[in-house]
Amino acid sequence: MARTKEFDPDAALQSALELFWARGYEATTMADLVERLGIGRASVYATFGSKHELYLKALERYAENTDPRILDELSAPGPALPGVRALVRRFAAEAAADELRLTGCLLTNSAAELAPRDPAVGRRVERSWEQLETLLHSALNRARTQGELPPGRDPRALARMLLVLLQGLRVVGKASSDPARVRDAAEQALTLLD
Repeated sequence: MARTKEFDPDAALQSALELFWARGYEATTMADLVERLGIGRASVYATFGSKHELYLKALERYAENTDPRILDELSAPGPALPGVRALVRRFAAEAAADELRLTGCLLTNSAAELAPRDPAVGRRVERSWEQLETLLHSALNRARTQGELPPGRDPRALARMLLVLLQGLRVVGKASSDPARVRDAAEQALTLLD
């Protein structure tokens, strides 16, 4: 008869996610995970696999649960540009907020720390960016169709620029103690939509 787990794997995964998010992948040891999760090393390996596999599961959980408001903001009926502007301003405000500044975004952190040399992490980050770019492109296409964007503006290029801006806001917001830096950058970028 198989033994039942004496811990909640879902809660353990959430704890691992929070630890990776606070410290990063490289700075988090298996001993740190065992201590934080409150379970034995063998149980960590049996339930989640290696540290890398646990990180990928945590990253997937984060991506699945991160910011469901984006779809709502960018697909609301009516004019499309107010939703795009609200999204950019919200990212800037979050990047400048003290409580979020030190942790940043786990996907953005993973892009900087691991994606260049870890294909699995790179694929997960790229998938997230593709989803965001697609939502932005769709909203900007609607804006062009509805006459909100000047005719010469390319919705795909604008979506890509905004994706890069949003990720840059998160990086700069995490590293800078000057909130005006990210707010000013966001406002300047939004002038491209006029």
